[in-house]
Amino acid sequence: MRYALPMNHDTGSEVAGLLLAAGGGRRLGGRPKALLEHRGRPLVEHAVAVLRAGGCGTVHVVLGAAADTVRERADLPGCVLVDNPDWEQGMGSSLRAGLASLAGTGASAAVVALVDQPGIGAEAVARVVAAYDGPGALAAATYEGRRGHPVLLGAERWAEVAEGARGDQGARSYLRAHESEITPVPCGDAAEPYDIDTEADLAHLE
Repeated sequence: MRYALPMNHDTGSEVAGLLLAAGGGRRLGGRPKALLEHRGRPLVEHAVAVLRAGGCGTVHVVLGAAADTVRERADLPGCVLVDNPDWEQGMGSSLRAGLASLAGTGASAAVVALVDQPGIGAEAVARVVAAYDGPGALAAATYEGRRGHPVLLGAERWAEVAEGARGDQGARSYLRAHESEITPVPCGDAAEPYDIDTEADLAHLE
């Protein structure tokens, strides 16, 4: 199913996708998460397709571990591929790199997703995209009342989010500080927010 792409009627700018796909899979024997096989193709391809089907426009993909190999093996036409040389410092560095790549593109918001959450599909993305209400938007999927991904960040918030993105925190500290401003988007009936972190988690892949 395709979803209508929300537009900012003042500027015509889009809600972009931002996929964090730089992880090296330390607990998976050093297998980069972007290259894990899912439904016969690299997991990064699946994640990009989910963002697009959920209504995102241009998808920016942050690469780190084995970035050159990901570029060779994964079919990612139309994506903006962003190299994060500091990926080993954690998710925060990837979020900063991704938000920097979005600056000046005309996008008025970004939906942030993680490559290692294949249980989150297009329906959850579409619900979060639908929460967009301008460049100051802030929304997050929730599962049984707990905040998770995807997260929608309006462009007016990117600089401050990037400033606080350190280590493996990503946008967590910013979201905690702005909890009352977040639009919760219940997605527990449409997605499963598990991560592919360990060998046992590989059972979730098809």
